[in-house]
Amino acid sequence: MTETLTALPASVREVFQTVVARNPHEPEFQQAVHEVLVSIAPVLDEHPQFVDGGILERIVEPERQIMFRVPWVDDAGRLQVNRGYRVQFSSVLGPYKGGLRFHPSVNLSIVKFLGFEQIFKNALTGQGIGGAKGGSDFDPHGRSDAEVMRFCQSFMSELYRHLGEHTDVPAGDIGVGAREIGYLFGQYRKITNRHESGMFTGKGVQWGGAEVRTEATGYGAVFFAEEMLHVERRSLEGMRVSVSGSGNVAIYAIDKAWQLGATPVTASDSSGYVVDEEGIDVALLRQVKEQERARISEYATRRPHARFVEGARPWEVPVDVAIPSATQNELDENDARALIGNGVRAVAEGANMPSTPGAVAALQSAGVLFGPGKAANAGGVATSALEMSQNASRQRWSFSDSERKLRSIMKDVHDAAFEAADRYGHGGDYVVGANSAGFERVAHAMLAQGVI
Repeated sequence: MTETLTALPASVREVFQTVVARNPHEPEFQQAVHEVLVSIAPVLDEHPQFVDGGILERIVEPERQIMFRVPWVDDAGRLQVNRGYRVQFSSVLGPYKGGLRFHPSVNLSIVKFLGFEQIFKNALTGQGIGGAKGGSDFDPHGRSDAEVMRFCQSFMSELYRHLGEHTDVPAGDIGVGAREIGYLFGQYRKITNRHESGMFTGKGVQWGGAEVRTEATGYGAVFFAEEMLHVERRSLEGMRVSVSGSGNVAIYAIDKAWQLGATPVTASDSSGYVVDEEGIDVALLRQVKEQERARISEYATRRPHARFVEGARPWEVPVDVAIPSATQNELDENDARALIGNGVRAVAEGANMPSTPGAVAALQSAGVLFGPGKAANAGGVATSALEMSQNASRQRWSFSDSERKLRSIMKDVHDAAFEAADRYGHGGDYVVGANSAGFERVAHAMLAQGVI
């Protein structure tokens, strides 16, 4: 990665070298920092006060990193110990905001990369929220409700002291859905003796949650793809769409693609992918993945026109639009070239950093519209901020009102990234645009608030 920094000022290179030296075993975090430092070079040229004010040195270092053990007892009476994390990266624009991820792959590098991305994603929404991320290497899959409850209660028994509606507001992420959020919020309420609805988002609609929050990340990614296509006077109507994953983001990306007239033809999990030439049946996908918690291959056994491809990813399927919605670095350069060869027009990242640097470079070089995750998947955190607003005012908005607000925010996010890219001489480059627009907002606030 260092070779692409050679054209940058020595001060910027030194910042990245310090990141590598301080975080030598954290490749995902290094990757995220590298992307931002390279893409904001035009901003630093126009605003030398950001360099002189030490913005880069401060922004790559979290304000606080919390690691703790999470002991719990499984249904067989055996003691289990997992590791918990919360990295509070930046509160300059508002309280820390970012999800919790429960997955065996979670480690400090993953959490720091996600928290760093969250700074700029949240800034892009214009909602007055800072950046954070957290989670654990606990795997909820295959665990009983009682085991998940005991784990969540132990996890929150440590983390609660670092949270609050004016301090840090978590939400869900991979492995943390309505069940987990309920247990986490319940334990927080018990320990603090406060029904502080605004300290957690993604809650059940019946007890303080917002309409559209469940759908928001998937819907938002599709809205962003639609906005990119509008620049070329196109729309999603009639297009074939490939979606990876089969969790919350993927299901609702598929759902919204159908609503906008497209035909989503794929879904996947870690075992492989399914392709359904008649279009993915959302109800069946939800039945298999959300209710039965089964493998994606089960979808193909019940759908006559679908087939399952074991051990592969869906990017070999010819489509017009691709929405990677599973996990980081799932779409590599070879996948990108397969998409390009099959005529893909746009890629919108529904997950966080699902495309490798090589894939991004290949897609952009081929003229494919590319929406990076910190812009394209901002719908989830944007709707979380709307949920915070509703909790603060004791209001409840309808589904249609909430979706209308989400679509407006995603248009604003798109326009901010598009205009920043154009302003800094990189027209059409949403990576430069999203990073630049988000960084500007954070950097100006950091200068205004002094060295803290």
